[in-house]
Amino acid sequence: MAEIDETEPNEPSADDKMPRTERGRRTARKLIDAAALEFGEHGFHDASITGITRRAGTALGSFYTYFSSKEEIFHALVEDLTSKVVETSAIEDEPARPMLDREREISLRYLAFAREHKEIYRIIDQCEFVEPEGFRNRYELIAQRIFERLQDGIARGELRSDLTEAHAWAIMGMSSMLGLRYGSWGNDESLDEIADIANSLLRDGIALPQGKAD
Repeated sequence: MAEIDETEPNEPSADDKMPRTERGRRTARKLIDAAALEFGEHGFHDASITGITRRAGTALGSFYTYFSSKEEIFHALVEDLTSKVVETSAIEDEPARPMLDREREISLRYLAFAREHKEIYRIIDQCEFVEPEGFRNRYELIAQRIFERLQDGIARGELRSDLTEAHAWAIMGMSSMLGLRYGSWGNDESLDEIADIANSLLRDGIALPQGKAD
């Protein structure tokens, strides 16, 4: 089947490849989604631009309308996945809702995301070698967001007052490994049960016992 040429005649120059039209945004989205499959299946070094455009059903020229190289679309893909991971923790503040109940929902959302996007772990692992600084920055961003939630829980009188940044990294490590085993690698396990297990560890490890002042 012939590839569809979706190059926009009035798209920005190479210095500004952000799509300006809805059609352009759809095409860029298709290319990024196709890149996730291509990098996830073949790895960065064996993946190809033609493989990405073939999966996306676009012409090769369309790729260069939005991305200058394989490295650039890989960077865009990692940014996209990072944004989606961060969005899983974006729960509207509900003052009456216990913090650990919110943490359980975040765990459940992340497990579901990892199961839907099974390629995420291979892509993130490659990021360590393709763009090591970005690899570290993304983990630091997620850990910082967890630490901020811990500080909020302390302020609300629900968590121990001695929690540190290391606790945030430990929680992230637990979530990451559970996502790998029961999200990326698993299909049949109940994600609700896994979220309950993770939440029980938090309740036993960082929660302030009821009726006890810290």
